[in-house]
Amino acid sequence: MKDNLIANKTLDFSLMVIRLFIQLKKENEFIVSKQLLRSGTSIGANVEEAIAAQSKKDFINKLSIANKEARETKYWLRLLDKSELTKIQINEYLIEIEHIINIITKIIKTAQTK
Repeated sequence: MKDNLIANKTLDFSLMVIRLFIQLKKENEFIVSKQLLRSGTSIGANVEEAIAAQSKKDFINKLSIANKEARETKYWLRLLDKSELTKIQINEYLIEIEHIINIITKIIKTAQTK
């Protein structure tokens, strides 16, 4: 099986988000962390669905959903950072989600032009 950069990146990011969620729960932060967990792990699930798409339109649609989930995740991360609900450094997560958004956006644009 061929290595898929975005599938690997989103799986790794999901694992990062799960670990962050566990840390946030230990700090008794339950509101934003749940939203972050849902959107952050949904990105990879939608990428996997896109890989198994039955048509180009389906592929673009699933990746577009992944992109929306990634942008939502970025919002929750920024909110966590700005709200000071935690002392955990969020910067590495913000950098990684920005990379993921850029990659997914590029894949969508490339697929639309072919």
